[in-house]
Amino acid sequence: MVPNAIIETRGLSKIYGSGAQSTTALDSLNLQVNQGEIFGYLGPNGAGKTTTIRLLLDLIRPSAGAATIFGDDIRAKSVDIHRRIGFLPGELSLWEGRSGKQIINFVANVRGDADGILKQAEKIAERLELDTTKRVRDLSSGNKRKLGLVLALMHDPELLILDEPTNGLDPLVQQTFHEMMNEYRQRGKTVFLSSHVLSEVQAICDRVGILRDGDLKAVESVEGLTQVEFHHIEVSYREAVPPELRERLAGMPQVSDVAVHGRRLDLRLVGDFDPLLRELGAGYVELLRIEEPTLEDIFLAFYSDKEKV
Repeated sequence: MVPNAIIETRGLSKIYGSGAQSTTALDSLNLQVNQGEIFGYLGPNGAGKTTTIRLLLDLIRPSAGAATIFGDDIRAKSVDIHRRIGFLPGELSLWEGRSGKQIINFVANVRGDADGILKQAEKIAERLELDTTKRVRDLSSGNKRKLGLVLALMHDPELLILDEPTNGLDPLVQQTFHEMMNEYRQRGKTVFLSSHVLSEVQAICDRVGILRDGDLKAVESVEGLTQVEFHHIEVSYREAVPPELRERLAGMPQVSDVAVHGRRLDLRLVGDFDPLLRELGAGYVELLRIEEPTLEDIFLAFYSDKEKV
């Protein structure tokens, strides 16, 4: 076991079906999440993030491999582990006819120390601007997410496992959530956070694991993940795109994905802008639009770079 590892997996795998009809949801995951860090678990939908979380919580059983949380086997000590963690699922199912307060009271009584937990729940709800008197069926998707966060946080767990925690939250509440996670980390506690929102990862995570098709491609610091220095460029000309320009751009190693659509030129640029701007001046430029890469773009570029190493 790795020292200070709150979560550790060794060859953790999940295969659905058998033979030619089998599907590998998670393939030999080896991962460590350390105490006092916010670990971002990244990947597009269907990458295997939720499968990993369900395995860690012993909600489904692995096809191979093993995992520990707090040094305890996730299967042998699942009940003890659950007492020490807070969990927010990606798809939250609650009693539609009950109010938020009724659900909070029920969960607090199940956990024990209800008075202390309820006081903490009240503080968290107030901070998230959640009205707990409303029934679940009357809550918006964002407010249901807030209620899920209250339930996950109110017993002050040692480890938080959060699956897409800010889905449906407005930007101000997302900022509050980020502040709460930073405070949580400062107290030496640990967060395992599944997400596909790059801005969220950049805001709060220390390290990230990048998952694709059930395979962990790499574990990087946030700085390492975001060192993909490319942009999408869109150029609109007053007249047609200069005919010789496309050929000249093809000879520039930092330019790729060149496409012409009438008077518009689209391309991808890696590195400095100056050489490109000199070439684009071959015609009268009416509009120059520069777009930051999407998370999917960064994934693709990151995977490509890793495969070349």
